Amino acid sequence: MFTLDLRSRKAIYEQIMDNLRDLILAGVLPPEAKLPSVRELAESLTINPNTVQKAYRELENLGYVYSASGLGTFVSEPEHRAADTRLRADAERALRRAALELRRAGAHRGEIMAILGEVLSGGEESERGEKDD
Repeated sequence: MFTLDLRSRKAIYEQIMDNLRDLILAGVLPPEAKLPSVRELAESLTINPNTVQKAYRELENLGYVYSASGLGTFVSEPEHRAADTRLRADAERALRRAALELRRAGAHRGEIMAILGEVLSGGEESERGEKDD
């Protein structure tokens, strides 16, 4: 499903959360998809099950997943997801840094707005295009 960077400063449970959130937002894990059990994921990643449980619990608190007693953990419908304030704040900081870098590179306000408009209208295609470069 994904790999972890054991040398990263980011906690393992946060890496699991980020990976699952990315898979959910990309549609790889659609609504109502069943996630691996805590035990299965812990064994496949060779980590403590409590770490996986913490990641699942945090994702449930944010509304990305829900648990059905005796059945497992499933991806929630998008309308059940809470705003992720930490993720939003990080993205806003990155956007501000990018806009400042464009200004330093000589871009004018209209050009920056046009770039942002292209990104917003292109959605995921714009994001994928950047990753290919």
